[in-house]
Amino acid sequence: MHNKKYNNKTSNFIQGLRPFSNSIPRGLKKIFKKRGYNFSHIIDNWTKMVGKDISDACYPNSVKIDKDMNNGTLILSVIHGKELEVEYSKMQIIDKINSFFGYNYIVQIKLKIINKKIIKKENSKKVKIMNKKIDNKLGSLQDPALKDGLSKLIRAFNEKNN
Repeated sequence: MHNKKYNNKTSNFIQGLRPFSNSIPRGLKKIFKKRGYNFSHIIDNWTKMVGKDISDACYPNSVKIDKDMNNGTLILSVIHGKELEVEYSKMQIIDKINSFFGYNYIVQIKLKIINKKIIKKENSKKVKIMNKKIDNKLGSLQDPALKDGLSKLIRAFNEKNN
């Protein structure tokens, strides 16, 4: 163990090992000090926290917190037409988030209305044409195991996108 005296911190290090906090970039340190990791926990556990109905209608956009790390404001992006549903459940959302963290992290919720993307019928026609082309190419394969595997993959991909 040796001391480093000629930097801004006098610390003890063992054979080149350094604290983890020294390896984190400065920008991330500021975010962690502002409890920015809480926002990532909200995003990761959004459906678990608020339920399927509310999570289908809105999703968290950002969190604004004052300097004392209290009185957080959650900004939700809400699909147009679902505003009333989310407006009436604001207090439930606040209670669920605060109970998840164990302290009063969110005090207020603001809504930001967005338009849901509408898939045009032209795109679905293009997908059908692409599926026919893929089926034709799959028919020309000789290996039955490869053909079966690729058809399962394409079926799963189409189910996920629809």
